[in-house]
Amino acid sequence: MHEQHREVRPWRMIERRKSRQIHVGKVAVGGDAPISVQSMTNTPTPDADATIRQIRELEDAGADIVRVSCPDEESTAAFSTIAKSVSVPLVADIHFHYKRGIEAAEAGAACLRINPGNIGKMDRVKEVVQAAKDHGCSIRIGVNGGSLERHLLEKYGEPCPEAMVESALDHARILDDLDFHEYKISVKASDIFLTVAAYQMLAEATDAPLHLGVTEAGGARIGTVKSSIGMGNLLWSGIGDTIRVSLSAHPVEEVKVGYDMLKSLGIRTRGVNIIACPSCARQGFDVIKTVETLEARLAHISEPISLSIIGCVVNGPGEAMFTDLGFTGGGKGAGKMYVAGRPDHNVTNEEMVDHIVDMVEARAAEMRAANEAAE
Repeated sequence: MHEQHREVRPWRMIERRKSRQIHVGKVAVGGDAPISVQSMTNTPTPDADATIRQIRELEDAGADIVRVSCPDEESTAAFSTIAKSVSVPLVADIHFHYKRGIEAAEAGAACLRINPGNIGKMDRVKEVVQAAKDHGCSIRIGVNGGSLERHLLEKYGEPCPEAMVESALDHARILDDLDFHEYKISVKASDIFLTVAAYQMLAEATDAPLHLGVTEAGGARIGTVKSSIGMGNLLWSGIGDTIRVSLSAHPVEEVKVGYDMLKSLGIRTRGVNIIACPSCARQGFDVIKTVETLEARLAHISEPISLSIIGCVVNGPGEAMFTDLGFTGGGKGAGKMYVAGRPDHNVTNEEMVDHIVDMVEARAAEMRAANEAAE
């Protein structure tokens, strides 16, 4: 119901920037493809078993693409085992040594992330590009405010949007001259003002798909806030084809925040979207505890289902009108359950959580069955 209402509200529509489409393995990036959500492993890559376990956690959380750091030969040697053991496309993160890029391409990387300022002379870049061509890899040109080329820092005096975009376009030109067009670009910085300005400028200068991120954003709370301000600003204006939320936290949290960001803008939905009040003295049940419990118990649901959990009747019925399922607190230890926006039946506070979980799971099963029938 929520999606039906969205289409008739022009103030909720986001017009995406028109970019060309590339592929990271099986995942399309750019064009009309859904905005993909990425994360990055933080296990030692040579420990293939630990890295595979973490990638599978990220797959379960909904990650479309996972990046794996390849700083040394041990890492690229393990990469082959890792790539064969997971289904999500892997991006090999290459810094400083171009040979790691060649080895990663040979080992099954779907994409190579190279930082132009770090990788060295142009003949080395050419060798990496040839390896990407030979093995069907795409490339991410990853410009970072903290590692710009020396000549650009001398020219501009400090990292600035113009310097970052010039770096990106210089290296995109090299790939184009080598007849390689399967690339996307990022221009990340830890400063959200610099990040947003650089992406806005880059979006006007190229039709390449853009990978969004605020680099080194910080811990879970401040990193989520900074990423949401910067990336949310860009996504709202239609800029961005794939995203990675950089947090000093477990990588699964990055995926969750990424999807929450896309859900909040109505761009993409995955799992249960819980709309809840902050709670106050009017609440007919413990809203905060209930929402925490429901988030944990419904984390396994991947179908897009909206659920409103509101403490009292002031806003409860109105919010329920726009969600698939809803519960509004009432009096005498019970509340009202809503289905498809309409009041349906009463439920006691004691039974509420189990009852809502059962209803969400039943709704998810119906959606799965309908999708399977359509296929």
